[in-house]
Amino acid sequence: MLLSFLRREPVLCAAAAAALLSMVAVPPSAAYLSYVDLRVLCLLFCLMAVVAGLQSCQLFSLLAQRLLSGRHSPRFVMTLLVLLPFFTSMLVTNDVSLITFVPFAILVLQIIGRQEYLIPVVVLQTVAANLGSMATPVGNPQNLFLYASYELSAGSFFGVMLPLALLSLVGLLAACLFFPKGVIQVDFSQPCTISSKKHLALYTLLFLLCLLSVFRVLHYGVLTVIVAALIFAADRSILRKVDYCLLLTFVCFFVFAGNIGAISQVRDFLSGLLERSAVLSSILASQVISNVPAAVLLAGFTEDWQGLLVGTNLGGMGTLIASLASLISFKLYAAQPEARPGRYLAVFTAVNAAGLLILVPLSYLL
Repeated sequence: MLLSFLRREPVLCAAAAAALLSMVAVPPSAAYLSYVDLRVLCLLFCLMAVVAGLQSCQLFSLLAQRLLSGRHSPRFVMTLLVLLPFFTSMLVTNDVSLITFVPFAILVLQIIGRQEYLIPVVVLQTVAANLGSMATPVGNPQNLFLYASYELSAGSFFGVMLPLALLSLVGLLAACLFFPKGVIQVDFSQPCTISSKKHLALYTLLFLLCLLSVFRVLHYGVLTVIVAALIFAADRSILRKVDYCLLLTFVCFFVFAGNIGAISQVRDFLSGLLERSAVLSSILASQVISNVPAAVLLAGFTEDWQGLLVGTNLGGMGTLIASLASLISFKLYAAQPEARPGRYLAVFTAVNAAGLLILVPLSYLL
């Protein structure tokens, strides 16, 4: 049972181990309470619950089916499969968009008989989700954390991230030019419909309230009460779909980062690295510990929020563990009967390395 949990939640286990080890150097005290960012935890909970509700209404699958049905070229279909997670990740996070659209891409490629393109499509979907999610504060957990931690304004955030997101979109469209031309017919044997228009209206309203809270118009405490109460009344099963392990992972990272910050030698070392280049330091850290914990760890040692924001978002490219969303795609692909994990990892690494080589220099120019 313990081994099964370790396999299912490796990041949480690693975060818990790191937090416990840090307690040896910095024994528990009342100062621990100041480590935890309650606003981030509440916003994450609300966003996960509301997005789970929208998923339960079949909203994203319906959107995808309507866009893809009919006569198109294979290039158009595969490009659309790549762009769907790019744009949806801006609002529903990169991991949710991949959970939704990677299985959908597998189904579509089976329908049109182009399974040989499964690896490049899923790899580009993964890159697209990681890059698209950097465009908004709610696109991924590290953006939400950094937006709250540095008390950023919407203008300052979008001023830094939107140019990079647009460049990323151009790069993805260029990559999709390698998909084949032709004409194919796409038909779905089981058309999707909205399961409950009343619930869809409710979750849409709650999502708008979440955005108001992210931009500090509505207090996060009030939002949490509203979301929890209304979802419990409408469909309490949605609350069971929230990733509570992710919330606990954040708590562990908060404790670890807080304790590390209390050790003067480590604090001075990390501050020195970030002074040289917050972008490169956070990219390198993301390759080893993934970009979300890198953001939590490094935020306490620099005021260069622009460098940290760009670095942890671009740092989602690279290794398979640089972004937790990348692991989701890999698992979904590897579960296919004719999966070739070795080839997938080779293509994934090559595409991500190319993306870093292009976008990192451009980020400095911007």
